Amino acid sequence: MEKELKDLRDEYLHIPIPKELKDVVQAALNEKPRRKPRVGRNILVTAAAALLIMTASVNISPAAAKAMSDIPYMEKIIKVITFVEWKEEVNNSSAVIRTPAISGLENKRLEQSLNDKYLSESKELYKEFTDSMSKLKEGEKGNLSVESGYEILTDNETILSVQRYTDTTAASSSTESQFDTVDKKNEVLLTLNSLFKDDRYLQVISENLKEQMRQQMAADPDKVYWVEEEEDLPEFKGIDEKQSFYINKDGKLVIAFDSFEVAPGYMGAVEFVIPTKVISELLVGDQYIH
Repeated sequence: MEKELKDLRDEYLHIPIPKELKDVVQAALNEKPRRKPRVGRNILVTAAAALLIMTASVNISPAAAKAMSDIPYMEKIIKVITFVEWKEEVNNSSAVIRTPAISGLENKRLEQSLNDKYLSESKELYKEFTDSMSKLKEGEKGNLSVESGYEILTDNETILSVQRYTDTTAASSSTESQFDTVDKKNEVLLTLNSLFKDDRYLQVISENLKEQMRQQMAADPDKVYWVEEEEDLPEFKGIDEKQSFYINKDGKLVIAFDSFEVAPGYMGAVEFVIPTKVISELLVGDQYIH
């Protein structure tokens, strides 16, 4: 079985990545598949472990589908696993890239589109690293460090929030993140717009963010945000509908910014929890944020 699982993973890594991932993900946003009745709760631990590795391949490989048929029936489990990990050290530089995969969704279109996106992002990041190394002159040291991975921020009965991050260190360091929040019951990918009745939330959240930034700077002189207009510095004017966000374990909306996005690099990536009372009247409901 161990060799068979390795072969299935290798097979998946050689699958061409769709060119129009954004269109595929967008098409999956509002797709609500017919749900199957849930049965028995007895799960074989070893079989469950095999399922988590194999689910990402089952829709695209007849061999994987057959292997699945040999595993005892088990209850649906939505999980995030490390599907593949690349490591390389060369020219005083290193790269560690972990690629997540979501398994267990009945909405296989959404599951596959997300997993394709994650794999595509990792492959591109690895290519950028190897391209940088190939451009070095003989004997030249790269002094580059790239670490990419993921973190499960929220996993409860309603929400699965996953962060994918990339920490890059060269002359300076920076952190970039992307977030996906899935409604586990309806199996749809949540967008910031989908949480609110209309676009009034953009101004309301933007003003609250500016207020929080000013309060933090007043309380701690070491904190700096580009909330006021200054010469040669970008001013934070507000968020738009593409703003990075997630819903935390307490059911609060969190707005996230990458390094250098709203503050100097030494501040790193920063996040702000939006008080629910500030946005409660604008929300479409309280099933996600409360």
